[in-house]
Amino acid sequence: MIDLTKDNFDLEVMDESTPVLVDFWATWCGPCQMASPILDELEKEYTGTIKITKVNVDEEGSLAQKYGVMSIPTVVLFKDGKEVDRQVGFNGKEGYIELLKKAQ
Repeated sequence: MIDLTKDNFDLEVMDESTPVLVDFWATWCGPCQMASPILDELEKEYTGTIKITKVNVDEEGSLAQKYGVMSIPTVVLFKDGKEVDRQVGFNGKEGYIELLKKAQ
């Protein structure tokens, strides 16, 4: 899973032709830790069709602020450089799959 920073965000998300799911998270966030292995699993399942990335909000607070992330975990789905949808909170694998369906 690609770690995003303000330096590579545009290249990895905004300029990407493949839909991108961005996970805004932090090490101290319990629900974020529950989401991490599920997102790793989904990354393998969706290889080549959806890119799954992450932003550590403690290290990249400016990105969280720019995209209006007020609580974590928040996942934002981008397609063609535009936000398609987002999910706030941990909703399990099924919730992420429902969100990823909107990329197709």
